[in-house]
Amino acid sequence: MKQYHGLETCLNSSEQPSDQHLAACLLDDLKDCYCEIYGEDKEQAILLTRLALVEETLHYDRFDKRIDFTVNGEILRDDYLPLTYRLQGRQFAITGRCSMIGKVCGVDLYLSKSYSGRQGDFTQQRFKIKLKDLRKVGRYSSFFAKS
Repeated sequence: MKQYHGLETCLNSSEQPSDQHLAACLLDDLKDCYCEIYGEDKEQAILLTRLALVEETLHYDRFDKRIDFTVNGEILRDDYLPLTYRLQGRQFAITGRCSMIGKVCGVDLYLSKSYSGRQGDFTQQRFKIKLKDLRKVGRYSSFFAKS
């Protein structure tokens, strides 16, 4: 299940933040982000790849009210299937389940077709973070409630 972490760093006022404020805060937080993909061995997380931000792809789409960006890098290990991921900014993070196989139930992130699962291959992954999804997050849903 997808979980958001560290969102409170962008919510330092008692007023409802505007979309532009929230987006600007997240853009700043994500400017050095990376995504780690993990396999598992006997409940021990095994790092399969660490994908770095492609800086020129990080932007806020004002019409769709979402942050878009791409991460890329080399696959480090191929001896485990990818099961979980962590997208990590300075404070903000997203964690969840991932899969190389499309249409698997309970998966938050389907890995792009460039994820071959072979060590040494280059892969990339696109992310779209919708502000409306962040506004639904647990304890902040009342904070974001429209008046």
